[in-house]
Amino acid sequence: MKNLAPTIHRQRLVIEGTCKQKISASKIEEYLEQLSEVLDMSILMKPITHQSPKFGWAGWVHWETSGSHFYAWDEPFPFFSADIYTCKAFDNRKAVEFTKDFFNAQEIVFKAF
Repeated sequence: MKNLAPTIHRQRLVIEGTCKQKISASKIEEYLEQLSEVLDMSILMKPITHQSPKFGWAGWVHWETSGSHFYAWDEPFPFFSADIYTCKAFDNRKAVEFTKDFFNAQEIVFKAF
C-alpha cells in the first residue's frame, strides 16, 4: 500500500485472544482505561461500550492521538479482539503483554502494521 502521508506517524496493532470467562462492559471500560496508562495515551473521552444482542460487546476509547476499539464475544466461546490505532508511537510488546495478563488469555495472537 502506498504511504499517502509519510510525515504523519501511524501505528496499528490488532490483538485477539480467547479466555475462560465472558467479558463484561465494566471489564472493557477498565481495560481501555488501563491500556491508555500502559501506552501513555491521553484520554479525551472516557471509554464507552455498547452491546449487540447478536454479536456481543464493543467498546471504544478516544485518545488525543487516535484511539482503540475493543470487541468481545460470548458465543461460541469467550473471544476478544482489540484494535489499537494511533499517531503516537507505542510499544507493541507492552500492549500485547498487558492484554494477555488483563484477560488471563488462554491463547493470544497479534499483528502490527
